[in-house]
Amino acid sequence: MKARWLALPLGLAVLAGAAARAGEQAIPGVTNAYQARTDYQLKCQGCHRPDGSGDDHSNPPMHGIVAQFLTVPGGREFIGRVPGVATVDLPDDRLANLVNWTLFQFDRAHVPASFRPYTADEIGRLRQNPLRLERAATRARLVAGFAKTRPR
Repeated sequence: MKARWLALPLGLAVLAGAAARAGEQAIPGVTNAYQARTDYQLKCQGCHRPDGSGDDHSNPPMHGIVAQFLTVPGGREFIGRVPGVATVDLPDDRLANLVNWTLFQFDRAHVPASFRPYTADEIGRLRQNPLRLERAATRARLVAGFAKTRPR
């Protein structure tokens, strides 16, 4: 009898988690939104903040901007090579899951209709060549290109 009472809280926790995930929108390339959100909380939000607003200095905002990198030449590669992405201690599959989640979580409006989700293989290739000192200049060049790709 005691074992049944111990199993009840565990069963309720599993059902609650499944219900929360069932209410989420499907995101291309995201196999586990709960894991992506958790990875963001543990690996990213300390610098980029819970809402993706960043600080405009060393941790640029992602909210309303990150998916725009997908619209300029070199931007897709930039996302996979920025230091926080390229050097984070996550396996490539979880990192691809996280990057895809981040794009839709913080900048769904700018995700191109032709978006191809990042894969573990692509992330693995990109993070082999992380940006270092050239990160800020590369970002500035890409951001300057956003205006050229916006419809008039």
